[in-house]
Amino acid sequence: MYRSLLLLLALAMSVSVCVAAAPEEAAMAGLPHVAFPAPHRVASGRLQASDIPTLKHAGIRQVIDLSLDSETPDFDEAAAMRAAGIGYHNLPIRDAADLTRTRVVQFDRLLRDAGDQLTLVHCASGNRVGAMIALRAALLGGQSTDAALAEGRRWGLRGLEPAVRERLQAWSSGATDVPAPPAH
Repeated sequence: MYRSLLLLLALAMSVSVCVAAAPEEAAMAGLPHVAFPAPHRVASGRLQASDIPTLKHAGIRQVIDLSLDSETPDFDEAAAMRAAGIGYHNLPIRDAADLTRTRVVQFDRLLRDAGDQLTLVHCASGNRVGAMIALRAALLGGQSTDAALAEGRRWGLRGLEPAVRERLQAWSSGATDVPAPPAH
């Protein structure tokens, strides 16, 4: 009886934890290419001005944008986020050529500085986000290429995967930042 009661209590606690996280996810479910790959982290595609109330409601405290300003000429995301009281950081990643060790270290610093704050990381589709996560997992987290790529996919890695794989193989053989071929 005591064992059944403990099991029931553990089950009830796990359900309440799941329910507690659900409102944030439900609030952001309409964002493009949204994923919830890690505690306190959300990955998505391109944001629009109309998404800001959703981010505020969901409790987003920081946004890390991997897009170039030229990708959204009619939307000053930095000004809009700051006006809404959301921290904003831009680390523009144009293409595979920008997937460098230096950028990975800068990206890692932004994520570490965000701490436990609910942080959204985005680009146009999530692909660059996943690429940077995969490179970070291997370079700074010591994960194997396959494990790092799997982590990157959870965050949105798709089209840049061949370039990321090539970069990781080059780095594991001791090469410094070598130009990666552009993604197709």
